[in-house]
Formats: sequence, C-alpha cells, structure tokens
Amino acid sequence: MAVLALDIGGTKLAAGIVDSGGSILARAEVPTLAAEGPERVLDRIIRLAKVVMSAPGISGRTIQRIGIGCAGPVDRQAGLILNPPNLPGWIRVPLADHVQKALGHPAVLDNDANAAALAEFRYGAGKGANSLVYLTVSTGIGGGIILDGKLWHGLKDGAGEVGHMTLVPDGPMCGCGNRGCLEALASGPSIARRAREALGTGRPSRLREVQAITAADVARLAQEGDTVAAEVWTATVEYLALGVATVVTIIAPERVVIGGGVAHAGDLLFEPLRREVRHRVKLVAVASIPILPAALGADVGILGAAAVALAG
Repeated sequence: MAVLALDIGGTKLAAGIVDSGGSILARAEVPTLAAEGPERVLDRIIRLAKVVMSAPGISGRTIQRIGIGCAGPVDRQAGLILNPPNLPGWIRVPLADHVQKALGHPAVLDNDANAAALAEFRYGAGKGANSLVYLTVSTGIGGGIILDGKLWHGLKDGAGEVGHMTLVPDGPMCGCGNRGCLEALASGPSIARRAREALGTGRPSRLREVQAITAADVARLAQEGDTVAAEVWTATVEYLALGVATVVTIIAPERVVIGGGVAHAGDLLFEPLRREVRHRVKLVAVASIPILPAALGADVGILGAAAVALAG
C-alpha cells in the first residue's frame, strides 16, 4: 500500500509517495510563492503531486489515499483551510475536495502540527509508545497529542494548542490575541525579541554585533558564555519547562517529543529543560517520561501527511 503525501507550508510545498512502513519512495518540492494567492498555489500543488505520482517505479503502484498536512487553522471534517497567517487569502479554501477531484483519490486533511505528531509517533521518537505529546518550537509553537494510539483532536479540532497556554497573564501580546502565551515568550521570534529588549539595558553583549538577531544567535552566544544571551536562553528554557510540565501533569504521556528550529539547540535546550520539568512536576511519574528531540528532521512534513492518510 502506498499513499500520496502533500505538505503545504508558507515557504515550500512538498509531495511524496510513502509506503505503509514509512519509506519515502519518491519526493519533490517547490517554493510555495504564497503571495500569488490560493488559485496559483493550488495549481502548483496538483502539478507537484503529478510529478511524484509519475516518478520511475511509482506509476504502476496503486495510490490508496492522499494525506495533506497544512498550516492551521483547518476544519478537518470539511477539508477546509480557514485562514492561516502564512497563506494569505486562504479563507475557507476547500483544499481536500480540490485535491481529491483533481487527482482522483480520497483525500484527508489535518494541520501540520498534528501531522508531525502522528509522524513522530509512527516512525520517529515516539515509535513504540502508546501516548505522547509533540511540540514544535519554531516561528510559532504548536503541538499534537496522541492518546491510546490515536490523535486527539478535541472539540472542533481545537486540541493540541500548547503554544497558547497563558504563562504570564499580563505578558507580551501573542498573535492569537491573548497575552503571555507560551508562543509569545519562547517561540523563535519571541526569543529574538526578548534578546533585543535585554540589549536596551545597555549591558555589554556580543549580541550587539548581530545585525538581525535570531533564536539561533541567542543559543550560540549563550553556549559561548555571553551573559545577556545566557540569561535570555535560561528564561526561554524556564518558559518551555512551564508549558511542558503543565501538559505532563494533565496528560501523563509516555513521551514528550520536541521538534522545530529551536530544538536544534540540542543539549543546550534539552538538558536544562528535563531538569526543570522534573523539578516542577510533583504528581506524575515524570522521571519515567522521556523528553526527546524529534527524530524525523526534514522528512517530518511528508511523513506527517502520509501518517494522516494512513490513519484515515
């Protein structure tokens, strides 16, 4: 059995043919060029899908289903893209129906964080577990929850929005309209913002040498001993630990998996994060819950969409 996997993001579109064991048999990607609007991007998606479906060794295979992972919010049941911030003009776009009609196979849709959670559960750092919480910490903070082997969507697909837990009631404004969300404190752009604010104190720091500060710059300079960068990074770990500890206390998953660009900091993130979570969680057997880096890397988008198709 093979499925067609479509990963739709604001920067790139990726398509792949994936078998039931998670092997990617063919793949292709192109820039999204989201500013061109939904109609042009939809055409590009269909052309890309046809490229991988006609790849050598693929044309004779039976494609059972199409899985689509796309930036949310989405209406999964209706197959609609509602209004993602990185896909301007995509307001109630019937993506699943469009793909299904154009390619002739049943299509199922989920948001990209849920898809990534399912991919890590089936093929990556969550393989062998029965439950997990997945967080992606990047431009935003999203998540997915697996309970008893199944993705938990919640009412109106609202489950898993871990980035929008309120940590600081009067904290910085978040893109969701609330204040003090985890995303407003520990996402990549939020880390960079807090670093710029820290430089306003006038203290010496090598961050001043960086033209456009990123979270990666903060992590690198923190590791190299820059005091201001280290303070910003320590606060980042504490905010993330609060979020993870809250989720662990509520759900008690078998594993926590963290992906996204901020997770590329490796041990600089994971070692203090594990210590802080263990310190904060009192009523759950937190020592038995590993906090792991995501394992699938750049393949997570295609494998996530494939997992959505295979889950059905």
